[in-house]
Amino acid sequence: MRKRNNKGRILSRPKSQRKALLKSLTTSLFLHGKIKTTEAKAKELRSMADRFITRAKLNKMSDTRILSETLSLKVLKKLTNEIAPQYGSRQGGYTRIIRLGQRKSDGAKMVIIELVN
Repeated sequence: MRKRNNKGRILSRPKSQRKALLKSLTTSLFLHGKIKTTEAKAKELRSMADRFITRAKLNKMSDTRILSETLSLKVLKKLTNEIAPQYGSRQGGYTRIIRLGQRKSDGAKMVIIELVN
């Protein structure tokens, strides 16, 4: 019997908008080092960012091409030249989530997601 694939969060968006949102969050995280967002978005972003850093650490041409499909050239250069070499001996867990509390307007749980040094 076929089962439905329930991997990932929906984030109340269609697939194309969700993909664009995660792409922009990943770009901001790599450019600025840390960003403030909701808890659900941060948890989904963590897995995507960790996969990108792991690919950038390998530094193969095929991995660079895969990353360039999603990331811009500026972000890709920063990821491969500055961010990935920092985590050479680290096996995973490149991001940290710090909880801030609830947003006043709608009560959403807010967090800061940052790259671990």
